[in-house]
Amino acid sequence: MKVQLYHYINSEFVALKSKRPMEEELNPNLVLVFGQTSALLNDNLMTGLNQQFPNVITAICSTAGEIVQTKVDDAVSITAIEFEKTPVIANEVNIKNFQTSREAGKTLAAQFESKDLNYVLILSDGMLVNGSDLVLGLNDVFGNKVKITGGLAGDADKFLNTKVGLNKAPTDGNIIAIGFYGTALTVGHGSDGGWDVFGPAKIITKSNGNILHEINHKNAYDLYVEYLGKYADDLPGSALLFPLALKVENSDVPLVRTILSVDKVNKTMTFAGDMPENTSVRFMTANFDNLIDAAGNAAKFAQLSLVKPVEFALLISCVGRRIVLEKRIEEEIEEVASILKEDVSISGFYSYGELSPLPGEQECRLHNQTMTITTFSEL
Repeated sequence: MKVQLYHYINSEFVALKSKRPMEEELNPNLVLVFGQTSALLNDNLMTGLNQQFPNVITAICSTAGEIVQTKVDDAVSITAIEFEKTPVIANEVNIKNFQTSREAGKTLAAQFESKDLNYVLILSDGMLVNGSDLVLGLNDVFGNKVKITGGLAGDADKFLNTKVGLNKAPTDGNIIAIGFYGTALTVGHGSDGGWDVFGPAKIITKSNGNILHEINHKNAYDLYVEYLGKYADDLPGSALLFPLALKVENSDVPLVRTILSVDKVNKTMTFAGDMPENTSVRFMTANFDNLIDAAGNAAKFAQLSLVKPVEFALLISCVGRRIVLEKRIEEEIEEVASILKEDVSISGFYSYGELSPLPGEQECRLHNQTMTITTFSEL
């Protein structure tokens, strides 16, 4: 396995110094492109990608910030990977062609030959797709037999539109699945949040999928405004500072949910994933040190099942963490790097949702406000 990282600056691909020196020329079979929405829509970028990486699977995803090694910035980042012993296949659907995100997930998963399928990476639109519904559809087909991780595209802190594309200019509504086959590839995963819960547990008493209406029989929007106080005028962005923790059946680890949009007329809030009725929830708030420590915990989890040292780590962290940590944001990346070996190549992005099993589980779930890490190595 070989990895080369690039920045796309002034219509040029600038190769970054490789953490793992390559004796031979890189012949990638997968290229991951992360960048701000406006930068990804530059025609020169697509032309350049086709010239630089002809006939290579190229997955493009808009973000709320790019991760390259231990830095966080807003320049287009490119990760070119050569899997030397692992066949890679990619498929794509658009949510606009389906009634539900679950149906889209099932259709996307069913496009893959199941024999020898080892792992699937998902990059999905972050505004039009219900992330938890998408995961249910994927799990309907893959179950516990295939590892799934990934993330929902971002749009900085604007929450207007997100773009994803496979081998072409990205657009809204797309969902990409990249399948990795064979036994040579070992994949680890880890996810942790580090947020503190506060206040008593409450019950969701009215919801419709990922649209929240009532908590404890009170209007949820009014309740959020009450809790947010001076931050209420900045909804939905300010809600990233106060996500909700959902109690998960048969698990001590809660799922975190954050708001994508608010309807101030109807007083409803749309979340990145489902908000099931009769589920127990608690408000959460940030503790800077705990957030950074949690990133390190995610890195530790992501190495537990590996039989060979990590060669590449894909980091997908939530936009809410970037907003909260502000100038300290690179500390969570540095914490991850300190856990991984020095020669590990690191890239990723800030998202509107993260996909990964909970620690100790096999089945994928949607997370918000977490640092989610996928580690790769080839035997």
